[in-house]
Amino acid sequence: MTSLLTPSTALSFDLSLKKYGQLIDGQLVDGVDEMPVLDPGTAERIATTPVASSEQLDMAVQAARRALPGWSALGYDERSKVLHAVAEVLAAHHEELAQLTTLEQGKPISEARDDVAWSIDFTRYFADYRLDTEILRDDASSYVELRRKPVGVVGAITPWNFPLFQAVYKLAPALIVGNTMVLKPSPTTPLATMHFAELVREVIPAGVFNVVGDSGELGPLLTSHEGIDKVSFTGSTVTGRRVMAAAGPSLKRLTLELGGNDAAIVLDDAEIDKTADGLCNWAFANAGQVCVSIKRIYAPSSLYEPLVEALAQRVSALTVGHGLDPLSQLGPVQNEAAFQKAREALAVAARDGRVVAGGEVLDQPGYYVQPTLVRDLDENSPLVREETFAPIRSVMPYDDLDEVIDRANDTQYGLGGSVWGSDVERAIEVGARLNVGTSWINHHFQLTPDVPFGGVKQSGLGAEFGRTGIEEFTNVHVVNLKRI
Repeated sequence: MTSLLTPSTALSFDLSLKKYGQLIDGQLVDGVDEMPVLDPGTAERIATTPVASSEQLDMAVQAARRALPGWSALGYDERSKVLHAVAEVLAAHHEELAQLTTLEQGKPISEARDDVAWSIDFTRYFADYRLDTEILRDDASSYVELRRKPVGVVGAITPWNFPLFQAVYKLAPALIVGNTMVLKPSPTTPLATMHFAELVREVIPAGVFNVVGDSGELGPLLTSHEGIDKVSFTGSTVTGRRVMAAAGPSLKRLTLELGGNDAAIVLDDAEIDKTADGLCNWAFANAGQVCVSIKRIYAPSSLYEPLVEALAQRVSALTVGHGLDPLSQLGPVQNEAAFQKAREALAVAARDGRVVAGGEVLDQPGYYVQPTLVRDLDENSPLVREETFAPIRSVMPYDDLDEVIDRANDTQYGLGGSVWGSDVERAIEVGARLNVGTSWINHHFQLTPDVPFGGVKQSGLGAEFGRTGIEEFTNVHVVNLKRI
């Protein structure tokens, strides 16, 4: 279904007249150029944001380096107070930040509100986290303790699918352990992040958090900058390889959260309707533009026909429209390049399989793609082999469980996967055989601040969240005493 409504925003300011600045050393700074920001729901320009020069990037890095000693010396309790104040700012501007997210990214306003809510929850969680000194040995001859020290200045690069949330979930754990940060948002979705930076500049000490604008050229300069000690990058696998190469000469610490081609394996005891609900939710959220969403569904031959029918009914019933329309369940894809790739994927779907729901782009302004379900694809089809960042998903049959686990694992990616069935112990056993960072059982794409999240193979390096993720923002320092 399609909604043609383009609602007006409820922002407290005129976005077209809003002057955005880069946050550098606590000040809002003009760029050397400007970048238009489009609403993907209309393909029209809605705002303009600044673009940094290489000299301004240097200024931001230098500000972060100057702020580092004082910030790290504050200690956990004082840094915690700052982060709790950041969470309060997010809460006070929840709706405003959600609407900016929808306008620049396209997702339904309900999902954008979730993004801000998650940002608040993650900030509060990390604000209360502590990496205490560990005593490794204490005996008559020696005393050894392990301390965690901040890695230094973090260069953070965020993508366009969760622009504010991913900025915040990098910022909070980095700051609580004493790092400072220079953050570069995606060129197509800088609004919510820059607005957030403006809101917190009186809360976070000058230089501790810096945000620079980009038109697509700044990433390599940031990742190779000699003043950056660690890069935290979320984005495509192709770009992740370039980030790793740029960081190599100076041996920067890296966290890379990259692409995914997550498989969902439905077992033969799965309940059809409940499983179809879950699969549809986690395959098509954010118009399929989630690295860790379900992209390939494998169903046993005994359930294949009824499951395909149940999924096709649900996919066909999804309402596509502008994200600010409360009736919209799917918004547009985020940008023109993503829209053209979606067109190509739809052509592959018609060529390689049988489309049972959707299959078209919408003939209206904006980057709208019908949610599409394809059956009977060969395993060698690009829709199976490659990551599809659009609301286009495949469902394929299997007869042998061992064989379908091999098919699920036969990919360069290894971000996540899920198993769906009534026998929970059996499902867990199957999930344990998936070569991924996370196996979900009877759900998918649940991220919480206390549970590490990361990928294997070409899906990334390192992890975010939980103790594992926080430790990635630190260096190990061992104090080793020999008793005399």
